[in-house]
Amino acid sequence: MLLDHINQPDDLKKLSTAELEQLAVEIRQFLVEKLSVSGGHLSSNLGIVELTIALHALYDSPRDKFIFDVGHQAYVHKILTGRKDRFDSLRKYKGMCGFIKRAESEHDVWEAGHSSTSLSAAMGMAMARDLNGDDNRVFAVIGDGAMTGGMALEAMNHIGHEKKNLTVILNDNEMSIAPNVGALHNYLSKIRSDKHYRKAKEEVELLLKKIPAIGGTLAKTAEKVKDSLKYLLVSGVWFEELGFNYIGPIDGHNLPLLLETLKQSEKIQGPVLIHVITTKGKGYSPAELDSHKWHGASPYKIESGQFLKAVGNPMYTNVFGSTLIELAEKDKRIVAVTPAMPGGSGLMDFAARFPDRMIDVGIAEQHAATLCAGMASEGIKPVFAVYSTFLQRAYDQVVHDICRPNLNVMFAIDRAGFVGPDGETHQGVYDISFLRSLPNMVLMMPKDENELRRMMVTGIEYNDGPIAVRYARINGLGVELDEHPEPIEIGTWETLTEGDTMAVLAVGPMNQVALEAAESMKKEGINLRVINARFIKPLDEAMLLQLAKEHMPIITMEEGAEMGGFGSSVLEFYARQGIDGMRIRVMGVQDYFVEHGSIKEQRQEVGLTAEHLATQVKSLLPRKRQHA
Repeated sequence: MLLDHINQPDDLKKLSTAELEQLAVEIRQFLVEKLSVSGGHLSSNLGIVELTIALHALYDSPRDKFIFDVGHQAYVHKILTGRKDRFDSLRKYKGMCGFIKRAESEHDVWEAGHSSTSLSAAMGMAMARDLNGDDNRVFAVIGDGAMTGGMALEAMNHIGHEKKNLTVILNDNEMSIAPNVGALHNYLSKIRSDKHYRKAKEEVELLLKKIPAIGGTLAKTAEKVKDSLKYLLVSGVWFEELGFNYIGPIDGHNLPLLLETLKQSEKIQGPVLIHVITTKGKGYSPAELDSHKWHGASPYKIESGQFLKAVGNPMYTNVFGSTLIELAEKDKRIVAVTPAMPGGSGLMDFAARFPDRMIDVGIAEQHAATLCAGMASEGIKPVFAVYSTFLQRAYDQVVHDICRPNLNVMFAIDRAGFVGPDGETHQGVYDISFLRSLPNMVLMMPKDENELRRMMVTGIEYNDGPIAVRYARINGLGVELDEHPEPIEIGTWETLTEGDTMAVLAVGPMNQVALEAAESMKKEGINLRVINARFIKPLDEAMLLQLAKEHMPIITMEEGAEMGGFGSSVLEFYARQGIDGMRIRVMGVQDYFVEHGSIKEQRQEVGLTAEHLATQVKSLLPRKRQHA
């Protein structure tokens, strides 16, 4: 196999075009086989095989810069840059990252797990190149879905103004993670499918072939003529007006055409945008038929395309989605808003049931937040369903447009806590710190799926400002669900086990860890009082004062950043009250980015386990008790 002999990008430069095409076939087979075991982002990578091969065959990485937007579309890049032998460790603990990672290879010049950053990065690298007096090339590969992000549009405006030499490759597969929305998507569809353009191409080609003697010669220049017609009939006028030299659309699976187009683009001064049409899941029929389902695939059977997921309790995401439907049936104020994640946020059934009350704004978190604020100001109850890691992108809007005017927006924060294989770019461990500091914000997290249902009722009925419920990317506990869930009094905690040795204030899934530790430590005569700190803000001040009155040592546990987190808020409370002498330990995520692996491995790494809790408990006990 050709792939066996490809260890670095320079190896591609020895191959003919026909051999490069064969290599594309082998890479697709490699991806389908490897990801059937490890899982990962399959459909996006199958769609970008020829384009990645063309870039590495023509240019000199890492001197020439290849910037992949989001980064989950860079598996082919990893294969071609000496990492194919590491694919068995993909997304596993201490293994190869599922995204671009600078520490992993010199060929990974930009890393991102969030959309729409590539154009700004490319512009920065092009400006640095010119300031340094270099002449290397800079390429940004961005999908049509990512192009809806405001940051990408801001970068395009700047690039077009400065006229720097760089190449944007618009990888247009008509699909990001969810169906694309918006005016830009509609514009790209118009370019792809304009019937006048297609008809004109066919007529010109037929006409040229009919001309005696010189028809054959003219036919060789047909592509140039057709390009002229393209600009006349369905030009990329929007890109041209922004200052780009537009080329396309071209077939992104036609390797000879890709190579020729890239070579031709080198002759153009200023920014170039090459519009490439690709098919997500190309070469593997299950992924071609349902690219959304195969965006982030779990292990599967290659022959049937059947996923090998173990059957378990419903995930919190699914409980959220089904409960929102129940609530929306009774409350017509409820509108769901998501930034391009209807499937991941559990809203597909909601969209089918309430199509007029489901709003997918595309990859535009900032817009989504302020949109919710606008609706809330007019009496609607918007539920902003968003991953914790993506809520970070809308922080200014949460502060300025929602919390400051104290508007009734409900946040449904999915993937709160560790996210497993997606790793450091997606860890949901910072939202407690950046939300609890905001005036007017209420923040809560359930210990189980029934409590999530109760918190959703609480959030919908709450009309005194913004309120957020955060929940983990895990299965529920299988507890019985209340048919008619009742709201929870704001700022109240719940004692799960009585104990007089020490109090453990646990947030969300940490309650199960604390209960496990409490059960095991009974044998040692240590009785833990496990308290479900379900409201992160406001705190249950009455309970905290009672613990101080009892001189009870306290340990706080949260799957979130220690700095500025829930534990910090407990320390701040006692400091404000002037209560000294409390023995308190804070357990959370330390001051570094936790990489990919299983959630169990990530908790073990940072010390959020029953065993670590037991160690902390013993460290707080008086010396006599420790040695008893």
